[in-house]
Amino acid sequence: MGTVTKKDLIDQVTEKTKLKRALVRDVVHELLARVVSELGAGHRLEFRDFGVFEVKARKARRAQNPRTLEPVRVPPKHTVKFKAGRMLREELDKLNRLAEAELAQLHAPESVGSVNGSVNGSVSVNGALNGTWTRNGRAGSTARTA
Repeated sequence: MGTVTKKDLIDQVTEKTKLKRALVRDVVHELLARVVSELGAGHRLEFRDFGVFEVKARKARRAQNPRTLEPVRVPPKHTVKFKAGRMLREELDKLNRLAEAELAQLHAPESVGSVNGSVNGSVSVNGALNGTWTRNGRAGSTARTA
């Protein structure tokens, strides 16, 4: 999976709509500016079937510096929460099913094993590999939680 930039999106919309690139660029810039402005004002943005952006207030809390283990005060702040809509969830579900199928094929019993080790396991619904493996006589686990 690669990265798609704003420029890439502008080029794709220009190609699909046959509109002038400068016009598409201005519309995309203005749309993003409005999204930032509305979120900055604390408003909820809802794009049907795509998703919802909401500003959430996070309370002040105490955390721990992982290097020194000293307690640290984290100030309150606002963050943006995104909840995927129906169309986006459906596209992500397709991607997940494809990944699960590839993982299942990769770890199928007849194609698993090597000179120095073997794998016995199964793929769960969420795509995590569950099972145990051995390598050079040492046992380990491939169980992961999502």
